[in-house]
This record gives sequence, C-alpha cells and structure tokens, in this order.
Amino acid sequence: MPTFVWKGRSLAGEPQAGEIDVARREDALEVLRKKKVLVTSLQQKVGFKLPSFGGVSVTTKDLAIFTRQFATMISAGLPLVQCLDILAKQSSKPGFGRVIGEVTREVESGSTLADALGRHKTVFDDLFRNMVAAGEAGGVLDEILMRLAVYIEKADALKRKVQSAMVYPAVVLTVALGATCFMLIFIIPTFAKMFSDFGGELPLPTKIVLLLSNGLKMFWWVIIVMIAIGAVLFKNFYATENGHRTVDQMMIKMPVLGDVLLKGGVARFTRTLGTLIASGVPILAGLEITARTAGNKVLAEAIMTARASIREGETVAAPLKASGVFPPMVVQMIAVGEQTGALDEMLTKVAVFYEAEVDTAVDTMTSIIEPIMIVVMGGIVGGMVVAMYLPMFKLISVVAGGN
Repeated sequence: MPTFVWKGRSLAGEPQAGEIDVARREDALEVLRKKKVLVTSLQQKVGFKLPSFGGVSVTTKDLAIFTRQFATMISAGLPLVQCLDILAKQSSKPGFGRVIGEVTREVESGSTLADALGRHKTVFDDLFRNMVAAGEAGGVLDEILMRLAVYIEKADALKRKVQSAMVYPAVVLTVALGATCFMLIFIIPTFAKMFSDFGGELPLPTKIVLLLSNGLKMFWWVIIVMIAIGAVLFKNFYATENGHRTVDQMMIKMPVLGDVLLKGGVARFTRTLGTLIASGVPILAGLEITARTAGNKVLAEAIMTARASIREGETVAAPLKASGVFPPMVVQMIAVGEQTGALDEMLTKVAVFYEAEVDTAVDTMTSIIEPIMIVVMGGIVGGMVVAMYLPMFKLISVVAGGN
C-alpha cells in the first residue's frame, strides 16, 4: 500500500505534518478531512517519481475551451468543486485532466482557486491566476472567466498571425537555398565534366559557378559546422540582457517584418493590460504581468518604465512616449483613457484596431515577398544557366568561324 506524505493546518491554524498509508490519494484526503485537517500538500512517497505533468502539453485552445466551459458552469450556479470535477473528467487530455483534478482536491481542502492554480504554473500563467484572484475577490468569477476565455482566444489568433508572418519568408528562403544547393551539387558537375573536354579558357561567370559547386561538394561539412557554431553563439548572445535587447530592437526595425512584429506587440500589450484592468487587477500588477508577456525586450522595458512612473504618481502615457517605440496614436489614446478614467476601454479599442492592422500588415508583407522571391530565384537559377551555357556559345562561335 502506498505511503502519502502530507502537510496541513488544524482548525486553529496550527501547522501539522505526517504520513498515511492508504490505497489512493482520494482516500488520504478523506481520512485527513475526517480528522479536520486542512491539507496544503499531499504527495506520494516513492523512491523515484516521474513528473506528474511531464510529456503532456496544454495548448492555448485547450485552455480557452476549459475557461469558457468553466465560466458557463459557474454562471449556471454549479458549485465550484463540482465544476472542476466535471471538467477534470471530460478533459480530452489525461495530463490536463490530472492537473484539474489536483486543483479540485486543493480547493476541497480549503485553498482558494487562485492559490490552487498557482501550484501549476506550467499550465496557468500569472495573468490567468491574477484575473481569477480578482474575480474571486470581487464575486464575479464567471464574468472574469468569460473575459479570460475571450482574451486567450484573441491572443492565440494574434500569435498565429505573427508566427505565419515570420514562417512564410523563412520557408521561401529555405526552398530557394535548397534549390540552389541542389543545382550546385548535382546539376553543375555534369556540365563541369563536359567543359573539361573542351579545353581553352572558360568565361569568368562559368569559373565562379564551378568554384562554388566544387567548394560546396568538398567543404559542405565545414558549412554545416559553421552554421551550428553560429547558432550556438547567437543563442548564447540572445540569452544575455544586452543581446536580447539588441536582437529585439533589430527585429522591430526590419523593413516589412518589423512592422508586423511591432503592431503585434502593441496589440498584445493593449489587449493584455486592458483585460487585466477591466477585471480588477491593480494597474501596477497588470503592467508587470504585461511586461513579462510582451514578447519583445524593448517593449517590456518601456512597459516597466511606465510601471515605475505610475508608482511615483505620474502617468503611463509619458514614459511610453519617451521610449519612442509605441506609435503616437497609442500614446494619445492611453493618455485620454487616463484622463477620462476609462483606460481599460481605450486599451481594448487600441487592441481591436492593431489586431486588424496586423492582418493588413501580414497581407502586405506576403504580397511584397512573393514577387521579390520570384525575382531572386529567377536571378539565381537564370544566372547559373547562363554561366553554364556561355562556354557552349563560345564553342559554337569557334566552330562556325572555322567553317
């Protein structure tokens, strides 16, 4: 029979701890409940234990569905524990179901929902937990959960748009490089063998293409090693404070793609902060959470500067304007929101506008990249074809001149 190690408090608030031998975790909770112990921790005592959530991922879609169903059941008047129990049993992912089940038991033991969620930070982030805490404190948990579900769905849609904007040029560039390497490795050597029988001096473009082909065939492993070393160096550089800031600064200043990333970051910032403030989360906590979820170091630092400004009794808009990162319209609307006391509404309006702007920017980028990549690919392939046929033209002219 397994042994469970538990910690808890008595009804008088005195800390207690011990071990109990029962068949199941539920039995241990039942025994301790009868002893009037408020359980704060309960773990099975084993020599080796696999992580309870290892290998199981919870997608944004899973979290959005869970949140929306939770809100619906709470608004229908079902008790909190019963809602969690139903959601745990009907979860399509066993790992997520186990997490919800543990949250259920912790709530049964006397924990608040926010504290219970806080013990599973890999699934429920700071934003989720803070909004739930605000909903519990204000007695509007169902409204907060529904607002949270809408936020998660919109944030996921925005993330997918920005990712698609970054993936598209990367895929096109990879295909272009792959086609070029294929020609240099497999096609050009066939011409090289034929040229060796011609004799005479080869044209300069042909020499360059043959040199690239021979270099790629002989030193492909050097190129792979250099790419690997470059990737490691970049990763280490990006892990530093200055490196992270430098790369993110360069990303948002890139032509076309930088516009998509900046508008996506602004939309995420305004949507997140607007949702947190509307849910009753204090603005200082909201700005800190928003900075951690900004997705860009430059934006995050500007947000934390705004947080320091608020703490000193100043406005949010002034430091955002001074950062030079946020567009003037965003700064102006935030300033108006602060003056009128409707900051959450203004932030939501800005978020809606910039989410639409991201759609437009992605479409614009796609329409620009397609013809550019066609011209680049045509230039590379056409250049190699011309370089390969120049010796043939020279040979034909020599033969014709001899006749």
